Amino acid sequence: MNAYFRKLIQASNAQRETLLRAAKAPADESIIGYEWRGYNASPLIRLMGLQKFIKGFFQGPTLVEGYNMPVAQNGLEAAWLAKPTAENPRRFGFYTVSQVDPATRDNLYPKAALLDYGASPRNAKGQIERTLRDYLVQPDPANPDVLLGKAYFAFGALRLPSNFFILERLRAVSWKL
Repeated sequence: MNAYFRKLIQASNAQRETLLRAAKAPADESIIGYEWRGYNASPLIRLMGLQKFIKGFFQGPTLVEGYNMPVAQNGLEAAWLAKPTAENPRRFGFYTVSQVDPATRDNLYPKAALLDYGASPRNAKGQIERTLRDYLVQPDPANPDVLLGKAYFAFGALRLPSNFFILERLRAVSWKL
């Protein structure tokens, strides 16, 4: 496990917020074709059984896109084990990836990438995932293997912060829809 990944997990929300505001979006070519171990940095999310997850990125027909995968909630030191199995993981919570557009409603972090779950046609209408908007940055310009994000729920014009999450490059994948 990358020491910087662990450091961001242990950081305060104030420290993470400072990094998120200062850092820039990761380059598309550094995320496409990879899955990332993810860690939600929130006690509430841990109680919900959603602390660990996997996030993947792929080149869609016109945009960079991505997905989430549930994993065993077996502690930080244990492997990220996809559910239901590594051979047949569940992919859900799809999103599109774009640079934040300052002229839109989702412009809280202008230098970040926006992961827009509401823009993905792969999520059915009525799914809670469609309300998610994640901002994603590479907090250390010299370390493309660790990313920092912050999730928001979008309800009309209202944006409610949910939690910070940290990603570490896990493996290369060639998955396509």
